[in-house]
Amino acid sequence: MATIALDAMGGDEGTATAVLAAAELSLAQDAGIIIVGDQAKIDPVLKRARYDGGYLSVQHASEFVGMDESPKEALRSKPDASILVGARLVAEGSADALVSAGNTGACILACAKHFQTLPGVPRTALAAVFPTELRRGVKDDPFSLILDVGATLTADADTLVAFAQMGSAYASCISNNPSPKVALLSNGEEPYKGLPEIVAANAILSQDPRINFIGNIEGVDLTRGRADVVVTSGFTGNVVLKMLEGMSETVIDLAKYAYRSKLTWRAGLMMLRGGLLQLKEVTDWRQYGGAPILGFDHLCIKAHGRSNQRALANAIKVAHKGVRNDLCGRISALLEERSDEA
Repeated sequence: MATIALDAMGGDEGTATAVLAAAELSLAQDAGIIIVGDQAKIDPVLKRARYDGGYLSVQHASEFVGMDESPKEALRSKPDASILVGARLVAEGSADALVSAGNTGACILACAKHFQTLPGVPRTALAAVFPTELRRGVKDDPFSLILDVGATLTADADTLVAFAQMGSAYASCISNNPSPKVALLSNGEEPYKGLPEIVAANAILSQDPRINFIGNIEGVDLTRGRADVVVTSGFTGNVVLKMLEGMSETVIDLAKYAYRSKLTWRAGLMMLRGGLLQLKEVTDWRQYGGAPILGFDHLCIKAHGRSNQRALANAIKVAHKGVRNDLCGRISALLEERSDEA
């Protein structure tokens, strides 16, 4: 049985939200959960909650990293921060994966401090999912994966290739998609389009039989779902991700404004109600839980800072699934095969 360390201190919704998510999942008895955080804040919540003590425990951590703090400085001055304690539990073998809704930079640095980078990984990557028109995998997953979205600024060809291999393994493992379509994000579909590193990565991936590489895609193809895994540098990926998040929220806000403004618009929106509800459901980030940090020998799922109880529960489920399916081992095997061939 996998055990997940849950950083209960960093998210915007407070400690109680994380504790209640863990308590709820403990009743399913699928995975062990270690709640990491200030015990004085955790215990009162547990006293009011239903949970299975055989699958739930608490590891006290007296400090935490706030969202507005400098990650590097905060971790240096707070050795007992919950994210550091959680990462250490995983590194020592007391837990198998880490989940946090806290400061993204602190999460990545805590992993870098206590985890080992897998052989063949030039740079680790923060991945994220975004909604598309198409559904994929056994469970009709409506999300595609994009990486990197913030762990790096730039990426050379070898790094982009590693991102493609890690992303392919993750999509196969988590979305039950045996042959995910992988693409490079560029300014044209032709293999010679894009920055030099994109052109070089395209040439390498085109010759890799283990990756279902479909070539380059453009920005317009993202929400159409042409690719299950989209590979790019962290700077570009972060800009794309924020744009996609803002776009879906804007559509919903415009619909609300139109509904309040005119009777004729209201009538039209009522006719479109089914489609709008479907859009809202598909773009709801709470249903997918979080984003993996890939490239380490242990798995970390970075949940959205605004994660509610449902989102955190889903993040824990994703972490458990990744451990159960040996995600890190599968990534390592892919990279090792590539290294042997080189």
